Amino acid sequence: MSATLTHPVDQVPMPENQGESYLTKGKGVMSWLLTKDHKRIALLYLMSITAMSLLGGFFAALIRLELITPGGDLLSAESYNKAFTMHGVIMVFFVLIPATPAVLGNFLLPIMIGARDLALPRINLLSWYIFIIGAAFTLYSMISGGVDTGWTFYTPYSSTYANSAVITAALGAFISGFSSILTGLNFIVTVHKMRAPGLTWFRLPLFVWGNYATALVQILGTPVVAMTILLVAMERLFGFSFFNPNTGGDPILFQHMFWFYSHPAVYLMILPAMGVISELVTCFSRKRVFGYSFIALSSVAIAVFGFLVWGHHLFVSGQSVYGGMVFSVLTFIVAIPSAVKVFNWTATLYKGSISYEAPMLYAFGFFGLFLIGGLTGLFCANVAVDVHIHDTYFIVAHFHYIMVGGAIMGYLGGMHFWWPKITGRMYPETAGRISAIFVFLGFNLTFFPQFLAGYLGMPRRYHAYPEEFQIWNIMSSAGAVVLAIGYTLPMIYFTWSIFAGKKAPANPWGAKGLEWTIPSPPPMENFETIPVVTEEAYAYAPEEDEEHEVNHHV
Repeated sequence: MSATLTHPVDQVPMPENQGESYLTKGKGVMSWLLTKDHKRIALLYLMSITAMSLLGGFFAALIRLELITPGGDLLSAESYNKAFTMHGVIMVFFVLIPATPAVLGNFLLPIMIGARDLALPRINLLSWYIFIIGAAFTLYSMISGGVDTGWTFYTPYSSTYANSAVITAALGAFISGFSSILTGLNFIVTVHKMRAPGLTWFRLPLFVWGNYATALVQILGTPVVAMTILLVAMERLFGFSFFNPNTGGDPILFQHMFWFYSHPAVYLMILPAMGVISELVTCFSRKRVFGYSFIALSSVAIAVFGFLVWGHHLFVSGQSVYGGMVFSVLTFIVAIPSAVKVFNWTATLYKGSISYEAPMLYAFGFFGLFLIGGLTGLFCANVAVDVHIHDTYFIVAHFHYIMVGGAIMGYLGGMHFWWPKITGRMYPETAGRISAIFVFLGFNLTFFPQFLAGYLGMPRRYHAYPEEFQIWNIMSSAGAVVLAIGYTLPMIYFTWSIFAGKKAPANPWGAKGLEWTIPSPPPMENFETIPVVTEEAYAYAPEEDEEHEVNHHV
C-alpha cells in the first residue's frame, strides 16, 4: 500500500501550483549572482564544488597513472609532489569540507526548521564569494608553478625552503576558511532563532543536528588553522622565526596548531554526512529512529571530543610518552559516539520495512566504508602500531575510507534523496542504483589494497617504489577507473533529469519532515505561512512500519 503521510504541521500544505518556484523567479545571471535566497546559493556552491572536484579528480588520475609502474616514468619526483599536493589542497579545502554543509545544508536547513531563509542571507551570499576568491588563489598557485609541500604545508619546508607557490595556495586555504566560519555562524544563529513554533530541540531532524555540530567546529576550529597558515606566510615573506629551527623557531608548534583544527576538520566532513544517513535510514526502513536523543547528542559529543585528540598525529614527532598515552586514550574514546550512531542505525533497520532505492544503497555503502575507516582508525590510535604504519599507504587508505568513502557516500546519498526536491525532477532509479554499486566496489578496489601495501611498508608520497608493491598499485589504479565511472554517472543522469526527467511530486519517497510538505521545487519563500510543528521527528505510523510501498513516479 502507499504510505499515508501525517504532516507535522497544523495547517494545510501549500498547493503545488501556488507560489513561484525559486528556479523560475528571476532568470537572469545577475539575479543568481546577487541572490539572497539560500536555495540558489546552495546551487551556486553545487556548481563550484563540482568543478573543483573534477579538477581534484584529474590530479588523482595523474597519481594513479604514475603508480601503475614502480619506476616513476610518467611524472618526475617534483611533478609528482605537486600533483598530490594540489589533489589534497583542492579536495580537502574546496570539496570535502564544504560539500554537504554548503550544498545540502544551505538548501535544506531553513526548510527543515520551518524558516523562509537563513538568518543572515547577505552573509550567506558573501560566504560563497569568499569561497570563490579562495579557490581562485589556489588555482593561480597551480598555474604559476604548483605547490610541492603536501596539503598539510608542513614547516619548515613550506615556510622557508620550498621553491613553489606556497603563499598563494596557503592564502587560498586561508581565505576559504572565512567562508566556512560565516556558514557555521549562519547555521548556529538560524537554528537558535528561527525554528518554527513547536519545533523543540529534540524534535529537530538529525540532519539539522549534524550541521549544527559541524557549525560549532567551523566557528571554534577554523580561526586556529587560519592563524597558523598566516604565520607560515609571514615567515616565508618577512623572515619571522616561528617554525624554522635554524632561527629559533619550532616546527612541532606548527603541527600542534595545524592538527588542533585539522583533526576536528575530519568531523566537518563526516558529521553532515552522518546527518544524511540518519534521514535515509529512517525513511527507507519506515521506522522512527532508534535512540533519537543519543544520535543527536553524539553529534555534539563528536564535535567536542574532536578537539582533544590532535596529538595522535604527533606520535613520532618527539612527543613525550605520557602525552602519547593520553592522546591515544582520548582517540579511542572519540570512537564511542560514532559507534553509538552505527549501532542505533542498525537497530533502526532491525525489523524495518526496508526498501532499496538508490539513496538507501548509498547509505548501506556508507556503513561498509565508514566501519572499515573507523576500525582502522583504532590502529592509528595505538602508539606502537602507529609508529609502524605512520606515513605509509595504510594512513592514505584509512583517511580516504573516512573522508571520501564516508563523507562522499553520505553526500551522494543526500543528493539522490533530495534531488527531486531541489530540481522538481526525478532521475532514473536504475542508473542511481548502478552508480551506488560502482562507487562502493570501485572504492574498495582502489583503497583496500593500500592497507596491505602500507602494512608491508610502502611509504606514501613516493613516485617510485620497490617492485614488490606493484601488484597492490595496479589493483588500486584499476579500482580508480571503476570509481571514476561511479562518480561520473550521477553527473550525467542528474543533468539529464533537469531537462527530461519526470516531474517530481512534493513527496516522492513518502518521507517525514517539513521539506516534504512543500512543492518540488520549493517556492521562493519556502512556506506560505510558517508551520506549527505538532509531532515528534520521524513519526511513522505503526502500519507504515509493517508494510509500505513507495511510488517513485518514474
